[in-house]
Amino acid sequence: MPYYCPVFGILDDFCRRLMKSTINILAIESSCDETSAAVIADGRVLSNQIATQAMHERFGGVVPEMASRAHMQNIVPVVHAALTDAGVSKEELSAVAFTQAPGLIGSLMVGVCFAKGFAQARQLPLISVHHMQAHVLAHFIDAKPEFPFLCLTVSGGHTQIVLCRDFLDMEVVGTTIDDAAGEAFDKVAKMLGLPYPGGPRVDKNAQLGDPLRFRFPMSEMKDYQYSFSGIKTSVLYFIRDEVKKDPDFVTKNINDICASVQYTIIKMLMAKLTKAAHALKVRHIGIAGGVSANSGLRNALLEAGKKHGWQVYIPKFEYCTDNAAMIGITAHYKFLKGDFCGLDAVPSARAAW
Repeated sequence: MPYYCPVFGILDDFCRRLMKSTINILAIESSCDETSAAVIADGRVLSNQIATQAMHERFGGVVPEMASRAHMQNIVPVVHAALTDAGVSKEELSAVAFTQAPGLIGSLMVGVCFAKGFAQARQLPLISVHHMQAHVLAHFIDAKPEFPFLCLTVSGGHTQIVLCRDFLDMEVVGTTIDDAAGEAFDKVAKMLGLPYPGGPRVDKNAQLGDPLRFRFPMSEMKDYQYSFSGIKTSVLYFIRDEVKKDPDFVTKNINDICASVQYTIIKMLMAKLTKAAHALKVRHIGIAGGVSANSGLRNALLEAGKKHGWQVYIPKFEYCTDNAAMIGITAHYKFLKGDFCGLDAVPSARAAW
């Protein structure tokens, strides 16, 4: 019996694609300020192209309208580069995947609309992907964690502990009640006069400082919940009081301040992750998201792995930040499950799991 698609109708051609030995997926990521396209063949990354938007640095953060306009300029050349680099033609594609949520709505719309147009023109099935779930599954690009798998996803907008029972069976068991860890890094960096993006700058300075020089309070939340608003306030008042005594305090002590702040944030992150791992009896642990590129957090996870006997997983740097390869690997597992969407799929700034 031929496959029936609610969008395009009966597609014998699509049935033939399903019978092919190679599943080639074009994946598109445009949730924030990176325009990315990747080609995944049977779960292997053949190409992963990313166009960044450096113009946001002068504003100290991402300007949504500018980001969406840049996506419109970048999407066609980035997709062309991904297909060319992969050596895969449009005719060889099996499906088109895109980030549906969460993210900046204008940025998401560019990727979603392009994916729909491309899929309709080529009569290809569509696969919608949850951005944060894709961060978790980025581990499966190069490694094969065993289930159950516990992942700490840390980015500029999210801090979550996710329990993975299977590729598409995930549950958020802990999250932040206010700011994310990445936001805390960025806002502390701004207080210190460091340029955007602040998180990597704090990490760079922290590697040269004493993490025990200054003490900042750790929040105490119930269960596996986080809160990072308190450390921002603490650092703000600390700098204010010290600068009153010595106007050059920040300049003289910036490495130690960064190291101490980073130490505190990482300690909070690891405390809840460790608590969850023990309570849920999970020994395969990973980190994901932009902040997982932080050297202090990566080292802390490795040390915890040795201490607790965990098998730890840390994605390559290129798969930590927003990228289409993670969208593609998620789409690969959705393709195998027959989890497609129609042209009525709409982008969303927020998304339930």
